[in-house]
Amino acid sequence: MTISRTELASLVDHTLLKPESTPADVEALIAEAAELGVFSVCVSPSMLPVTTPAGVAVATVCGFPSGKHHSSIKAAEAALSVEQGADEVDMVIDVAAAIEGRYDDVEADIAAVRAAVPAPKILKVIIESAALSDDAIVGACTAAKNAGADFVKTSTGFHPAGGASAHAVALMRKTVGLEMGVKASGGIRTAAAALEMINAGASRLGLSGTAAVLDGLEGGDAADAGDTSGY
Repeated sequence: MTISRTELASLVDHTLLKPESTPADVEALIAEAAELGVFSVCVSPSMLPVTTPAGVAVATVCGFPSGKHHSSIKAAEAALSVEQGADEVDMVIDVAAAIEGRYDDVEADIAAVRAAVPAPKILKVIIESAALSDDAIVGACTAAKNAGADFVKTSTGFHPAGGASAHAVALMRKTVGLEMGVKASGGIRTAAAALEMINAGASRLGLSGTAAVLDGLEGGDAADAGDTSGY
């Protein structure tokens, strides 16, 4: 597909979730976000509140990165993030529940956080797709849809199984239809990889190396996505 630098940037959650990130790092992220024209910045909840330029949303994470938190704790974390100015919350499901086919539990977990992130705030659900079978991807996405989430998202970027894949994105899009967003994240480090995810059905991208991806688009970058560990 053909997409301009500006159009691609408008799909990006410019992300900084490294454990060692400092307030100065977050300030630099926000300054870069303004220069690049991204949709949002995504930071750890402990870094909130932050002030962003007009037109740049604030996203954060919840139950991150393992998802092995009680639903009540995830909901409390999400509620505090919203109180501190988050426009969007990306929550991690209990991946084991999806692997075992306990989709009612997955749905209940998501519903608890949805209640803490009322519309028009946006809730994205990280399913850790690289760790799931196709059936589990479908089940987790269906649970997210039933629970009223706004997006499903491939990955935390921290799971050893890997990050986003075009196959997973396409399956997620097929499952949720056009009513929900699909966010691809984890290991997307080139323009070619970003375009592959968009062609597969992604409507948002989680990137840390945003500038390099955008520069690659202008330069016709067709390199492989490379390592998928981390953002």
